[in-house]
Amino acid sequence: MYAAALDHQTNARRESMNELWRVNGAALTRFALKLTLGDKHRADDIVQETLVRAWRHPEVVDGRAEDIRSWLFTVCRRVSIDMWRARSRHNNYTVAENLTDVPNPADCIDQSATAMDVRAALARLTPEHRQVIVEMYYLSRPVAEIATRLGIPEGTVKSRAYYAIRQLKRTLSAPYGEQRPRDEAQDHVPFPAAK
Repeated sequence: MYAAALDHQTNARRESMNELWRVNGAALTRFALKLTLGDKHRADDIVQETLVRAWRHPEVVDGRAEDIRSWLFTVCRRVSIDMWRARSRHNNYTVAENLTDVPNPADCIDQSATAMDVRAALARLTPEHRQVIVEMYYLSRPVAEIATRLGIPEGTVKSRAYYAIRQLKRTLSAPYGEQRPRDEAQDHVPFPAAK
């Protein structure tokens, strides 16, 4: 008699779980897929664990349909969080071993910010000074070649480079957000450029 009652109870729970899956399975799977950003295997693991927990709580399964769905989604979300935490704990140990191999993301940001500041400072130079700086430092050309290319004396190339660097230092050393006005008297070439 006891075995028959237990068998009947097991069949009733099995039927309840089948009904639970039929009504909520698709929605629960979609929810788990969203939580895992489309990872089907992890979503299946989450749904399976959620249903195991539902099996362990027959009082919830035999309740009202609205309560069951909200309970399932809450459990699904918590299972997802637990799995994520467990995985990130494992990943932290792996990353910590190879920490020296990973570049610091802040370095890229600093380099980009510096490049933007240098471009802005170059834009404030006169075209003649900017051209000499680009030729000399970006294209790595010697003074004699720059003078030949621009059709000016070597002394003028050196002078323009000196005044351009001086202006760049002033501009780049100014506090952030403050742009120093260009001092035309200090930036111009002291003698006319020969063509």
